[in-house]
Amino acid sequence: MYAGLQELGVANGEDLKETLTNCTEPLKAIEQFQTENGVLLPSLQSALPFLDLHGTPRLEFHQSVFDELREKLLERVSAIALEGKVEERYKKLEDLLEKSFSLVKMPSIQPVVMCVMKHLPKVPEKKLKLVMADKDLYKACAVEVKRQIWQDNQALFGDEVSPLLKQYILEKENILFSNDISVLHNFFSPSPKTRRQGEVVQKLTQMIGKNVKLYDMVLQFLRTLFLRTRNVHYCTLRAELLMSLHDLEISEICTVDPCHKFTWCLDACIREKFVDNKRARELQGFLDGVKKGQEQVLGDLSMILCDPFAINTLALSTIRHLQDLVGQDTLPRESPDLLLLLRMLSLGQGAWDMIDSQVFKEPKMEAELITKFLPMLMSFVVDDHTFNVDQKLPSEEKGPIPYPSTIPEAFTKFLQENRIACEIGLYYILHITKQRNKNAFLRLLPALVETFSDLAFSDIFLHLLTGNLTLLGDEFALEEFCTSLFDGFFLTACSRKENVHRHVLRLLLHLHHKVAPAKLESLQKALEPTKQSGEAVKELYSQLTEKLELRKPSPAEVTETPSMELPLPTVPTPASR
Repeated sequence: MYAGLQELGVANGEDLKETLTNCTEPLKAIEQFQTENGVLLPSLQSALPFLDLHGTPRLEFHQSVFDELREKLLERVSAIALEGKVEERYKKLEDLLEKSFSLVKMPSIQPVVMCVMKHLPKVPEKKLKLVMADKDLYKACAVEVKRQIWQDNQALFGDEVSPLLKQYILEKENILFSNDISVLHNFFSPSPKTRRQGEVVQKLTQMIGKNVKLYDMVLQFLRTLFLRTRNVHYCTLRAELLMSLHDLEISEICTVDPCHKFTWCLDACIREKFVDNKRARELQGFLDGVKKGQEQVLGDLSMILCDPFAINTLALSTIRHLQDLVGQDTLPRESPDLLLLLRMLSLGQGAWDMIDSQVFKEPKMEAELITKFLPMLMSFVVDDHTFNVDQKLPSEEKGPIPYPSTIPEAFTKFLQENRIACEIGLYYILHITKQRNKNAFLRLLPALVETFSDLAFSDIFLHLLTGNLTLLGDEFALEEFCTSLFDGFFLTACSRKENVHRHVLRLLLHLHHKVAPAKLESLQKALEPTKQSGEAVKELYSQLTEKLELRKPSPAEVTETPSMELPLPTVPTPASR
């Protein structure tokens, strides 16, 4: 029984037991107990026997009255929380909580107690501790109450947030390894606003509410996990969470996060997948505006720029700028917009080192990146233009210009030693693949075997490359193309990197029907999982094997059907005269 009823002067089962134990006439004692503890409404006394005649149990009647009164009480509590002066309304709610809290474990009354706590901006510490100590009560209380518990219990808050962060990373990885390969719908296709409607971002936004302390805790979790795992998806969540709070106009948090306006501006660029001149000036203003003594904000800005969606936008904008510079006969060092893009790429790519070292300084840009590497990329663009123009000339005017098949040694070296050069180089290769430029793709492909931190074998690059390769589907029938792509690139890393193994299988599941049968057979052998292979690789290989089995002609089709024609009789050749 609930001891809280006695504290409130309401009789409970124990009182009835005691009454029946000590009485001489049980029926009269029960009737008196009903009168004293029933609904004290004179007009009701005559109506109750009428319900008895209809076979309605008293319990059912009292339960329906109770439910109705509880709903009215819940409405009244919500109304009190909005009416009158702030001090008065909270005083009423505190008094109500004091009277009702003893019944918090009583299932029928619990919703009322929880409702009162929900509307109190500061629930008494003693009561919060009692709720926290009881698993069932903690589970039943509203998120508004949990926020008050979490802000002083980082470990408990971490336990609540941790499964959501794991779910978020898993969702991102599932998109990258999706069997649906398309150049139109890839990892970067959803708009920023669509992405932040996701379950995890919405749940975290609700858990934080307007509580700056909880927001700071989540950011600290994200920084710690980013440092521990180097997983860039935590950087995405950092930006998405801030913009989700921005969408809800939570000024209490947005105004105190020094990255808010920068993230808002960058978010607009990500939406357009391009950094235009106007927004470039705004972003530059934010970076230049970091004051002495506030350099720590660079750590957060670098994490926001490390978001793959930000890197994707900056890299695409860089490639577009380089193409424009070719048409304008302008060198990279003469373009302020291009230099700003490189500055932001450098800050984003240096996020992990900056947060790890706690040295908040913008990374120094290597001069050779601007004076040698980018002009080299521009020369590749010129090679393409020259070759294409030559191909369009009438045959008598054509010069003997074969497509360049070699790449400068310096290009390969840049991709191996310079992170920014590597990132831009990879995006240039994605660009030419999307343009269906087979010649340029095969020319640059050998440079991808060894790159800075194996970036060419990262999930994001391989996800985009496999999608773009679908545009070159017809080339997979050619031995030279398949040998260069599979033997010369993919298979060099399959045995040591399971993610590469998965991406190759994804590609073949999509394009196996385009590959020459002999090549497909050798690839099937080369890609067979080992005992150490994970379940994902084994499942993909199994799917590929099934598809290939279905394509094999049946024995009936292979056996030649006997000819229905009758043999012609031999006619002797007439002797020559």
